[in-house]
Amino acid sequence: MALEKPCIVLLLIIGRVAAGVQSDKQDAPLSAADARKLKNPVPYTKKSIAQGRGNFARYCTGCHGQDGKATVDVVADATDLTDPSVWRNGTTDGEIFRSIRDGAGASMPAFKSQIRQEEDLWHLVNYIHSLWPESKRPPLQEK
Repeated sequence: MALEKPCIVLLLIIGRVAAGVQSDKQDAPLSAADARKLKNPVPYTKKSIAQGRGNFARYCTGCHGQDGKATVDVVADATDLTDPSVWRNGTTDGEIFRSIRDGAGASMPAFKSQIRQEEDLWHLVNYIHSLWPESKRPPLQEK
């Protein structure tokens, strides 16, 4: 019976270490190849777009403007989010996620420390899709 407590303590320590390793792995920058493989786990819905709009207003308008067209004079090299044909870092869900989370070049900082929940990043990806021309947007899902 005296052996049970050390075993439980050891299991708790191993669990915490494993969680820390997983957390570090999630914070590691994604490669371009790994980003292209990512699929958005959040359905493209009106609700998701609305949630993403809130984060966009809070974190993105300073450089990309209220409409996403990057016509503000704050950052000379901000991407026009309404025209995916001019994007340099890819337009797949995973590539957009990577650009937001890990940054993209000197003028696009990483937002993983400000937007901590992965789901919030995916809502932001969905909102950015909503800025595209209708013919290029993913199909809107009911739920």
